[in-house]
Amino acid sequence: MRQNDGWGGLLEPSGSPPPESVTACNVPHMSDSAKPSRSHTASSQRLRMRRELAAAAMELFATKGYEATTVDEIAATAGVARRTFFRHFRAKEEAIFPDHDDTLVRAQAVLEAAPAHENPLDTVCRGIKEVMRMYAASPKGSVERYKLTREVPALREREIASVARYERLFTRYLLGHFDEAAHRDGVSDFDEPLLAEVAASAVVTAHNHVLRRWLRNGGVGDVEAQLDHAFAIVRKTFGTGFGANRLSTPETSGPGGPGSGSGAGAETVRHDEVLVTVARTDAPLGEIMDTIERALRS
Repeated sequence: MRQNDGWGGLLEPSGSPPPESVTACNVPHMSDSAKPSRSHTASSQRLRMRRELAAAAMELFATKGYEATTVDEIAATAGVARRTFFRHFRAKEEAIFPDHDDTLVRAQAVLEAAPAHENPLDTVCRGIKEVMRMYAASPKGSVERYKLTREVPALREREIASVARYERLFTRYLLGHFDEAAHRDGVSDFDEPLLAEVAASAVVTAHNHVLRRWLRNGGVGDVEAQLDHAFAIVRKTFGTGFGANRLSTPETSGPGGPGSGSGAGAETVRHDEVLVTVARTDAPLGEIMDTIERALRS
């Protein structure tokens, strides 16, 4: 069976598959509690097979062309039967997107584990970073896949369908955390779904803009820093209205606080001539400086 090219590498810390086999003499004894669960092992094997099929499909699409490549050829190149291919993918255009299902689960886990004080828009921004990390884990493979999706309409359509799944996930989350009192303009029941969908689309669009630019540049550069800059722009525009998770106290409701509509990861409190700024440890420096600057001008 052929080895994969490190597609994604999210669930395997080393970014490489486990060895095909090991002998009993070199395996230390594990207690039952230390042994991986059966479901975890099955999930790892499933993801590994999906990545091997994806690598085979990429190789054939690049050498033979998408239209000329058959499912039987992809399965044979990966060293498995045709029925094995269809246990993992419904059609050949799905075969070069092996990690999206697992990444969607990871993004949802970020939303479910969000701290109570976090602005829901910030939570969504953290959630979609799981997608960027999927691509960044294998720059070479991601660039090759990007080139293919530009050339093959069927692959491009499949990619668009994957993006829509993230948008729906984030829209549902933001709608569930809408706080009319926190929105600067006030909204009707009719507007809430619209605002949630627009904000979710803005986060996804910002992510995709940075991702495409990074891929066109050969997958080099600090893509997470570029993504943080793009998210800061989204927060300035859509940072109000989703206040159910915000930490709100009388001390932080002054200029530069939650009532300012910044939606940032930093808050300011002003006492006479003293300005105090409190920021999350993962807040981008530019975002913190913007918050301070707005407070000083007020």
